Amino acid sequence: MQPAYYEDLGEIQNKYWSMLDDAVTNRGSPFRIPVFICAHQDEMDGRIVVLRKADRKNNLLQFHTDLRSPKVDILKKNKNASLVFYDKEEKIQLRVKVECQINNQNKISQESWKKTQHISRRCYLTDSAPGTISDDPTSGMISKLEDFDYTMEQSEEGYRNFTVVKCKIKSFEWLYLAAKGHRRAKFDLETNKSFWLVP
Repeated sequence: MQPAYYEDLGEIQNKYWSMLDDAVTNRGSPFRIPVFICAHQDEMDGRIVVLRKADRKNNLLQFHTDLRSPKVDILKKNKNASLVFYDKEEKIQLRVKVECQINNQNKISQESWKKTQHISRRCYLTDSAPGTISDDPTSGMISKLEDFDYTMEQSEEGYRNFTVVKCKIKSFEWLYLAAKGHRRAKFDLETNKSFWLVP
């Protein structure tokens, strides 16, 4: 028996939004860690990010990064990017084209920073930027940070580096792998049109 979303565009939208919503709080969700891809001219880059917010009403996705990260410089030159999600068990791939907005030391970043746990804040306390060359294997943190030997108040120093990347969704492309026959569809939010594609 095929799922409700097999040949129903509306059900497909309900399905992928439910998977995105779940991924924000469910650490075991494969959709929690999509591949984020950005590029400028011959400078292309992709990496895993952690999905922190999914907002169907406003067609937004969010993740956090360090202001000093190379991807921030790329996004300042080209705000267009892509997120790729895949769930092996569900056999669902979701490709999302987005327009990114960098939020650092503003209302949006402040709101997210307040929700960021003590254990996660140390990522933003390193002296050197992510990707900095090192003579030795390193986490980039002094030993007391590796041992979580810092107070919540001390962690506030990391806020200057803490950045929220808000992704305004331009389109979704859905692929469902099925033995009976794959199904592929595109949802263009800029034209408000949905259509089937050949898988």
